[in-house]
Amino acid sequence: MNKHKRLKSKFLFCDRWLNRRAIVNNMDAFQDLIVIFLCLGLFAVMLVQLWGIFIALSQSSDYQQVTAKILFILILVELFRLLMVYLQEHSISVGVAVEVTIVSVLREVIVHGALDISWIKVASICGLLLILGGLLLVCAKTPHMDCMSANTKFCPLIHVDELHTSNYQEELPRHH
Repeated sequence: MNKHKRLKSKFLFCDRWLNRRAIVNNMDAFQDLIVIFLCLGLFAVMLVQLWGIFIALSQSSDYQQVTAKILFILILVELFRLLMVYLQEHSISVGVAVEVTIVSVLREVIVHGALDISWIKVASICGLLLILGGLLLVCAKTPHMDCMSANTKFCPLIHVDELHTSNYQEELPRHH
């Protein structure tokens, strides 16, 4: 049997000059910095929109537009919350994203008026809201999905499983 040595990877030389772990950590920090800037920009837009609501309330009585602006601020608040969850867990919360989408769809219905939309669009919107409602229900029934996908220490299900596994391993007899 003639065994040949395994050929070394052509990237082995690059590994000595490029530290992959440092590059990934730097890119992760840079991504966090981008998300922080997005949060600050979103907060500034929320303040401007809030000021616009106060101006609109004092000058006009178009409550449909005021309601649309209030819902827009709620969408911005939910997006801000989504970014905060991402900064904490480095994972997108599906439940929060679905909530943002539901409020966005309802805002568009309010802005355009339910009576001014064609029946095909109304049926499509109803179907979309039913699907999003079902998805939100699934997310509410399985709250561990987001933390399991994030693979963080804050997930109660994973943490409990680790405790049971470690307790089970301690109880096993050890053979020498």
